[in-house]
Amino acid sequence: MSASPKQLPNVKYIIAVASGKGGVGKSTTAVNLALSFAKEGFRAGILDADIYGPSLPLMLGATISPETTQDKKIIPITRHGIQSMSIGYLVDTKAAVAWRGPMVSMALQQLLHDTQWDNLDYLVIDLPPGTGDIQLTLAQKIPVSGAVIVTTPQDLSLIDARRACDLFRKVSVPVLGVVENMSIHICSHCGHEEPIFGEGGGKLLAEQYDIELLGALPLDMRIREQTDSGKPTVAVDSQGQNAEKYRAIARRIITKLTEQEKVSSQFPKITIKND
Repeated sequence: MSASPKQLPNVKYIIAVASGKGGVGKSTTAVNLALSFAKEGFRAGILDADIYGPSLPLMLGATISPETTQDKKIIPITRHGIQSMSIGYLVDTKAAVAWRGPMVSMALQQLLHDTQWDNLDYLVIDLPPGTGDIQLTLAQKIPVSGAVIVTTPQDLSLIDARRACDLFRKVSVPVLGVVENMSIHICSHCGHEEPIFGEGGGKLLAEQYDIELLGALPLDMRIREQTDSGKPTVAVDSQGQNAEKYRAIARRIITKLTEQEKVSSQFPKITIKND
């Protein structure tokens, strides 16, 4: 029997943001969700779990290396009001990380447990695409409160998103819901909306797995430009239309976790007395 996941001190909820395949905007969604939790008044952080291709330093515009405490704990980098940690802060991001699976899994655990998170309400973990070593390590070694699946409407993305849902269910991690990204393309010149990746994919996935469609996000060039410049949408335009979509998703996640906690607290506690 495997050991129970080690509880993370100073972190209340851990939320895994996952996708079955790359290129669906998962990392952009993850960082904007973390920022949304902060805008809603909570202490939030984000961990970049993509050891091979870390993107958090670019997305947050953070180029400095973290400091360490006397007991060798890593102090997270704070940007835009959220705490963050990434292997990209510690290694040369221009060089390839030539590590095998076990080394990557160990690196993830060290980043998570050796970082001195400062009393977080929500820690978002941006997972790499797929259903491999990182995902299994996260599920088996880390007490994840729930997972959020990011997909685009197109069938190819949905096939891989289903695999991600299946993985989390097999390892007993609650799937909080699905986010449909790039649902509608918005022309930057005329504002015309067109579903270039198809329609209804996120809703179909949610229905198939009896989970909630947490929200739909547009394919908007401004989101890409803001993220590439190190100033994500929720950070620079927190009252804008796109930012409000991220914040609405964050509020639904908060509600889901609160309801989940209430249900678990209703189970009777069994005590054994020696008479």
